[in-house]
This record gives sequence, structure tokens and C-alpha cells, in this order.
Amino acid sequence: MNEAQDSASGESSSEFPSTGRLAAIDYGTVRIGVAVCDPGRSLASPIEVYNVRSPKLDAKYFRELVKQERLVGLVVGLPIHCDGKESQKSQESRTFARWLHEETGLPVRLFDERFSTAAAKERLRTGSMTRKKNKKRLDAVAALVLLESFLEACRYHGNLVGQSIDETGDGADAIED
Repeated sequence: MNEAQDSASGESSSEFPSTGRLAAIDYGTVRIGVAVCDPGRSLASPIEVYNVRSPKLDAKYFRELVKQERLVGLVVGLPIHCDGKESQKSQESRTFARWLHEETGLPVRLFDERFSTAAAKERLRTGSMTRKKNKKRLDAVAALVLLESFLEACRYHGNLVGQSIDETGDGADAIED
């Protein structure tokens, strides 16, 4: 991280702000779902599905997102198997989360995203949009489910949940600090 990013965020990767707007990222190698919450962290909304292009363009997109949405932190979904074990996709998400921190200078938390896509599909199924529009929104709604779950878990536990990007995970037991 460069000095400008460090002073702009005011946080190291291990410090995560307790107030301010967050974005949740449902990482994929082709599409990335994005959702944000309000500064009080009581409401969350899906923003968009970003189509991955190139490292340079992707970095520019996320830096602009941070600026436009006045974000103070990011939450990246960590895919964990039902048995609590991690996979190759988990490692890709960890690598992406570290890259996102380096590119934006913001603190990033990893949070268990089990069942977020299933929950997103259920939400879309009960809506009035066409199947084609639902498919386009799925990753953004999955990011919304991830963000709502993260915020609720923080409220329930009364402290920060998830993993720092500096931690190495062995599965679900490491998800909550």
C-alpha cells in the first residue's frame, strides 16, 4: 500500500472501522456482485454486477467505487464448504481480498458466504423480474445477502466478525474472531 492510500484510509489491514459505509463483494472470476450499506450500517442495497475486464481496469473500477460511495471498508465473501473446509475458490477469494486492499487502501474482512447465492436466488424468485433480469442481478443480490449477514453477525456478537486478510483460514471455525 502506498502512503497516499494509507493516509486516505486511516486504517491498516488489521483495523476495521466500526462506523461508516461498507461494500460487500461477491467475488467471481467473470462477474463480481457489489452491495453497499448506509453509514449507520442499518440498510444495505445491491449496487451492480461488475464484469471482470483486466487487473488495471478492475483496480480503477474499485478505486472509483470507494470514492463515489465514500466507503470505509470492504467485506469479501469467503466460500466455505458445508463441512467447514476451504477450497481452491476460497484461496482465490483470499488473494482477491488482499489485492483489493492493496488497490484501494481500505481494510478488508473476509466473511463466510455459505448459502448466500441460494438465498439470493430465493429472493429473486419471489420478485417480479424476468428470469433474464434475475440472472443479471444474482451476484449483486448475493453481495447484498453477504453484507446483511455480516452486519447482523456483528450486531449479534457485539464485535467484529470475519477474518482479516492477514489470517490464514482452516475453515468455518476461523470465521468469527
